[in-house]
Amino acid sequence: MTLSIYLSGEIHTDWRDQIIDAAKGLDVTFSAPVTDHGASDDCGVAIMGAEDNKFWHDNKGAKLNAIRTRHGIETADIVVVRFGEKYKQWNAAFDAGMAAALGKSLIVMHQADHAHALKEVDAAALAVVQDPQQVVQILRYVLNGQLPS
Repeated sequence: MTLSIYLSGEIHTDWRDQIIDAAKGLDVTFSAPVTDHGASDDCGVAIMGAEDNKFWHDNKGAKLNAIRTRHGIETADIVVVRFGEKYKQWNAAFDAGMAAALGKSLIVMHQADHAHALKEVDAAALAVVQDPQQVVQILRYVLNGQLPS
């Protein structure tokens, strides 16, 4: 069985790379949003033209990014959503909600001090973890029935 994993959420750390590296040898494929912050913010105006109003600048970018995000979530078997430490990721909450609404298997990753703020998001998840290694352990168990040693 091959699993398709969409890695969503926080883009300021290397958590995606940690999961991808640790999952080598597992029958999985990964996809993700554009993680270049500047490209993600400016894609709409770079492609469809400048905007004087920051709202419309952001709106164009958000809509283009939504094309990739929707496709990634819709085609994934498992969606992993990471909430980072430093920034409020409203898009991550949206992605988690979309994954849950589509009936996708959802893994949420955040530190313990975010548990209260994310309790509704956590309630929609099949697993809530704190680090990338736990995500890989879940994938290994789901694919091969192997527990961590």
